[in-house]
Amino acid sequence: MSRSDAAAGAAAGALVLGVDVGTSSTKGVLVDLGGRIVRQAVREHAPSRPRPGHVEMDGALWWEEFAAIARELASDGLGASIASVGVSGMGPCILLTDEAGAPLRPAVLYGVDTRATEQIARLDDELGAEAILARGGSLLSSQAVGPKLAWLAEHEPMMWQRARRLFMPASWLAFRLTGAYRLDHHSASQCTPMYDTEALAWHAPWADPLRGDIELPELGWPEEVVGTLTQAAAAETGLPAGIPVALGTIDAWTEALSVGAHRPGDLMLMYGTTMFLIETTSERVTHPTLWGTVGSAPGTYSLAGGMATSGAITGWLRDLVGRPDWAELIAEAESSPPGSRGLLMLPYFAGERTPINDPDARGAVLGLTLDHGRGDLYRATLEATAFAVRHNVEEMRRAGAVIERIVAVGGGTQSALWPQIVSDVTGLVQERATVAVGASLGAAYLAARAIADVSIDDWNPIAHRVEPDPGVAARYDALYADYRSLYTATRDVAHRLARLQHDG
Repeated sequence: MSRSDAAAGAAAGALVLGVDVGTSSTKGVLVDLGGRIVRQAVREHAPSRPRPGHVEMDGALWWEEFAAIARELASDGLGASIASVGVSGMGPCILLTDEAGAPLRPAVLYGVDTRATEQIARLDDELGAEAILARGGSLLSSQAVGPKLAWLAEHEPMMWQRARRLFMPASWLAFRLTGAYRLDHHSASQCTPMYDTEALAWHAPWADPLRGDIELPELGWPEEVVGTLTQAAAAETGLPAGIPVALGTIDAWTEALSVGAHRPGDLMLMYGTTMFLIETTSERVTHPTLWGTVGSAPGTYSLAGGMATSGAITGWLRDLVGRPDWAELIAEAESSPPGSRGLLMLPYFAGERTPINDPDARGAVLGLTLDHGRGDLYRATLEATAFAVRHNVEEMRRAGAVIERIVAVGGGTQSALWPQIVSDVTGLVQERATVAVGASLGAAYLAARAIADVSIDDWNPIAHRVEPDPGVAARYDALYADYRSLYTATRDVAHRLARLQHDG
């Protein structure tokens, strides 16, 4: 269905539904074509960690939560006004199904799952790390899909013999809604080493040995209409049958779209369970410590970085100190001075993704005394994530990326303290949009684009700027140098401890 055909069927007062499957929850928004949020709904969940380094989630849960959210948002007669649907989700993930699309095992999640280190080393030897970087845009890491497919084939051969289709959260929802087996180009470009970022296509010589009997999905762009809602999906969701569904993509990219940070020169900084950075470029840019991918729109590319933990550490710390109210904990951190009264943390509580790409890195806190309190520890956590952001930004610039504008998004921007610390540590100005709903709003925007000519700048204009405090720059410069040294100094010990953890 073309956009003009869909637009012709969109009545005045039409609403669009956007749903995003994240690491800790599934969120949905109902939005009118002017960008006004009419309703929101959330279903919380958590990944499972069956073994050290293994992070999984039941893929059937994604559809169950989507359907529940859709029914909630479509209640009281609003369902009849819903004219299109957009989807997004965490990634790159691996949900394997049989020919009919029935899941065969829990989905293997993105770079927080670090199980495939042996397969990464073997593929590097077989294909050549430099060749993989040149063709696919990224070196193999815990983020890559290919090595995890190899792990599944080796460790779960009975399941592997039945695997016929490969989904990610967004493509799984699109499939359940329309029956179409498709994947967007951006998500495919994170299936390293199976996708060619220059040819914009699957690279059969490398993909075929890794996919087994899996039929690789046809590729499209996130904004494309993948199909229309089936009668069966309508019965489960309460949505009207026949409405268009946008293909969607990985949540960090739809979150960038939700705040207009999707043009060349834009850097989106996402404050969430993990922290993510996406620089949009007009040409391919690669660097061995970062992820080079296809962008979310034709003619764009991305250079991205991601931390394995950020907001996850703040939640861990809050649980550890008796679950105080967030406002209370933040106030205590605000009373701690820059430098957390001499504390320095490494935020590698689940290994680390970019730029060190070390799944066996581990968290550390240096400088603890009996005088330190939970506010000092909380501030040290925020400062540690800020140091990691600075490290990633330095690598992006070293790769040749030109950063003209930074837009902060995510739940962590709801408090002023965390973005301020990041600006103080990096020396960078950050912009914040009016609405901080997240990737579900970006998914809704994709849905709106399927039926109308709308602009995200009108939907969600910039409302606030975070300026760095030059008075603390020298202190943070010194601490950043110590932060970089601390990882090097503790790496061997951390790796030995990681081996103990893997051995149980």
